[in-house]
Amino acid sequence: MASPTTFMEWVVFLLHKYLSFFLQGCEITLVLALVGTLLGCVIGLLVGVLRTVPAPGPKANPAIKVLYRLMQFILLAYIEIFRGTPMMVQAMVVYYGSMQVFNLNMSPMFAGFLVVSINTGAYMAETVRGGIESIDAGQTEAAKAIGMTHWQTMACVIMPQTIRNILPQIGNNLIINIKDTSVLNVISVTELYFNGKSAAGIYYRYFEVYFLISILYFIMTFACARLLRWAERKIDGSGYYQLVDPLADPTGTLPTKKKAKGVMRLW
Repeated sequence: MASPTTFMEWVVFLLHKYLSFFLQGCEITLVLALVGTLLGCVIGLLVGVLRTVPAPGPKANPAIKVLYRLMQFILLAYIEIFRGTPMMVQAMVVYYGSMQVFNLNMSPMFAGFLVVSINTGAYMAETVRGGIESIDAGQTEAAKAIGMTHWQTMACVIMPQTIRNILPQIGNNLIINIKDTSVLNVISVTELYFNGKSAAGIYYRYFEVYFLISILYFIMTFACARLLRWAERKIDGSGYYQLVDPLADPTGTLPTKKKAKGVMRLW
């Protein structure tokens, strides 16, 4: 095969030679982003719910008040620290700091999962808190009026609505994590950017290699965005509802042969 000379010839040559290398990087990038986003959502849900726990009343035990304030301080410190520092710096501190201070020899992949998860959790915590506070307060008052505890109210009334409202932000975090995993190359995580940088250094064709990498990143983020949008539409259900008068039609059947997708009854 003749040596490539033009831009497109180099692109085709590098794609043919390093396709499996790039796909391996894509796989690790997606695994890091998906697992990190999932764990981050779990952390964010827990922290967000704890942040909305009502403060103890004036007659509460002083020890309970101190514990409540301590918990809120720790949660707020976690959110502010991990939202206020770059993920690249967090990766360096977690990976090399744990090795030096605590003598923990964690693998780069484990450190990558940990950093992406706790970083995503900090952002999701505020998203969840905002989503909970966006729900009408009357629903919480109604739940308490029938004897539900705070945790029962959250699990059965508030959180199902909150998760639907914050689903677009969860999708945004996933797309951001797909791109931001590239910073984990500083701790030798062999994701797409790391593999691309290694391939570029062999022939010194940086423009062509990073052009291919940008296309692969776009394909991954575009596919995830479309899948998440499809999931949102499925959760929303049908937008068409036909009212059924129980007096005129006690059985609830429609006069037409083809029933509507959604039926809103009057009783």
